[in-house]
Amino acid sequence: MRRRSDAISMQPSTTACTVADGLIDTSVAIDWDDPAVLAGLPEGVAISTISMAELAAGPHLAREPIEKARRQARLQQVESLFDALDFDAAAARSYGQVVAAVAAAGRSHRSRVADLLIAAVAHSNKLALYTRNPQDFQALDALISVVAI
Repeated sequence: MRRRSDAISMQPSTTACTVADGLIDTSVAIDWDDPAVLAGLPEGVAISTISMAELAAGPHLAREPIEKARRQARLQQVESLFDALDFDAAAARSYGQVVAAVAAAGRSHRSRVADLLIAAVAHSNKLALYTRNPQDFQALDALISVVAI
């Protein structure tokens, strides 16, 4: 977990920060260096292992060498900034509720598995979810707070 101010300065924190104020999704991690993104985040944010997995896949999916390098650099930056929250047994239980909410709204959960797993991590940790793509989390308002950046 990192404090937003540490991410801006890229320096290690001098104060312990054990409780996150929010969870960022993969879209926020991708745009991490955008000042508008950082300005929209609370002081302490966390990332999930699901987002880390998506970021790890990124360089392998890029076709152009420059894009591969950019994605690899982002992955390494995020790995250095965060200790990711695991998708654990509590998140697995939350995932059932998340899928049920999406299905009840008439939406398919099958094409959005990674997003819904991230939402389950937010739910199980009682964290707001910060995203650049709030439409990916429609129908979850009763379970989590989704904050668009």
